Amino acid sequence: MTSVQPIHPVLKVNQLNIALENGTALVSDISFDVHAGEVLALVGESGSGKTTIAMALLAHTRAGARIESGTILIDNIDLLSLAPEKLRAIRGGLVSLVAQNPAMALNPLRTIGQHLHDVLKAHRPELNQHQRQPQVNAIIHDVGLPADQRFLDRFPHQLSGGQQQRILLGLAFILRPKLIVLDEPTTALDVSSQARILNTIRDLCKRYDAAAVYVSHDLAVVKQLADRVMVLYAGRIAEISPRSSLFTQPRHPYTYGLLEAIPDIALRRAPKPIPGQTAAPGHRGQGCAFAPRCFKASQACLHKQPSLLTLDEQHQLACLNTSVPLRLTQPDSLHNESLIQPEIANTLPILHMHQISAFYGKQPVLHDISLEVAIGECLAIVGQSGSGKTTLAKIMAGLNIAATGRINFIGAELPLRASYRAAEQRHKIQYIFQNPYQALNPRQTIKETLSAAAKHFFKLDHAATALMVAEVLGKVSLPEKVAQQYPRELSGGELQRVAIARALICQPKLLICDEITSALDVSVQANILELLQSLQQDGLAIIFVTHNLGVVRSIANRVMVLHQGSIIESGHVDQLLDHPTVDYTKRLIQDSPSLFAAA
Repeated sequence: MTSVQPIHPVLKVNQLNIALENGTALVSDISFDVHAGEVLALVGESGSGKTTIAMALLAHTRAGARIESGTILIDNIDLLSLAPEKLRAIRGGLVSLVAQNPAMALNPLRTIGQHLHDVLKAHRPELNQHQRQPQVNAIIHDVGLPADQRFLDRFPHQLSGGQQQRILLGLAFILRPKLIVLDEPTTALDVSSQARILNTIRDLCKRYDAAAVYVSHDLAVVKQLADRVMVLYAGRIAEISPRSSLFTQPRHPYTYGLLEAIPDIALRRAPKPIPGQTAAPGHRGQGCAFAPRCFKASQACLHKQPSLLTLDEQHQLACLNTSVPLRLTQPDSLHNESLIQPEIANTLPILHMHQISAFYGKQPVLHDISLEVAIGECLAIVGQSGSGKTTLAKIMAGLNIAATGRINFIGAELPLRASYRAAEQRHKIQYIFQNPYQALNPRQTIKETLSAAAKHFFKLDHAATALMVAEVLGKVSLPEKVAQQYPRELSGGELQRVAIARALICQPKLLICDEITSALDVSVQANILELLQSLQQDGLAIIFVTHNLGVVRSIANRVMVLHQGSIIESGHVDQLLDHPTVDYTKRLIQDSPSLFAAA
């Protein structure tokens, strides 16, 4: 996407510094600008400062933090100098936010029409109901939703996730703001819904000539949308680059590491996690914060903070040692045979599901599903939201009682309800949920959580349980000190490893992973995929539910495509992704973001 940029940017940020109340720096020396019609993406791992900077663009900080210095100009208005009542007036009018989770951002007691009218009433009180209605109809049409009263009378829970996200876009754009801030708006969407939302964002920015700041950890998505990309690490800018050069010739080793960590639908390759972890605020050292993880670091990097230097008109870099672009792994650099994953040595099925159907009330949601999974095999289940992926996974775990059919597990009949299964059956099938924050007890230490699972199934004494906890933490590459910590003290990636550890301590034969990498940084995701592949090599069978076909290419042996509760296509992962036969599968593949597809 290209646009002619005016001389004066819509957004100009200069020397922005944000710190905790005790003076610990969160983000430092942030300077950038965005022009009308342009999309600037902010990318980086958790803790890099993406959301902190994005929220500052609305003159907002989280509790316990404050903006210490700098300027934020939107349409030449200095946000940081405005009184609170003036800020309230321009939020929504001059600058607007599209939140990550529409279910949390929309009022469940207000209809869609009421949401849109409420925004206009708050900012345009001179308009009456009849004067507001044409603007409501216009924005609903612009975001690709039906502009009829029946739709406007619906409540948020009556819409799909993609429709809810479009409503948030409508709420953000209805007042024609100069700047739109988008905070991970497609993270939880399937690839087709995500593709439609990205197209809508791009079209709305161009139509309304709005500048946009797009926060994301998914660089494959960023490649589809952004004009320029700002890479952040430990609260500082590492690189600012036009999209065209960043994805072909990254200059900063951190940018290179992020790109190499991404699984891609275009080719099978092992995602390469960046070693180490991001330094926490207050522990970033005097030199480059990335130096301890950097393959190009020199002694000088440990002591000198690199300045952000301009390489050309649009490319800036903060690095002491990288003067030439870094080359990414390309599809044409791989031999064809490397794209074919070895067959499973042991083809004995560990799980056999026969003619499984499921219902929500009287509504059928799964229709005669039959499948097999072999020892040491990873079967990916893909499809759009509502296709029945999670319902099928929960039936395997015995969590859905409104189901019919038969399940055979390790040669024995398996009851459909978990409560009817014997203890030796239950512990051999473990389910890992998408959100580890909700799946772990916040009042228990990690040791208490893992010990409870071990004691429940194996009735061990204290010493044997402690040994199992230590062994399983080592298996998921977590240090022993984690055992004494609470969930709130761990990062998202560490929590997901704890969730995997809780499953592994039960000594399962089948692991069901339900969208467990969708909200993770790409480097953390690469670590999790590496861990799962090592477990698979040890003979663990894996069911992997996901909408990320890049992850499927990386980890799965076979893939099964669900559509409206039925299997429409299945087969070897490379064969199916390279040569799909069903139009629905072809659309899923076409809608999947890729680093190597044409921009």
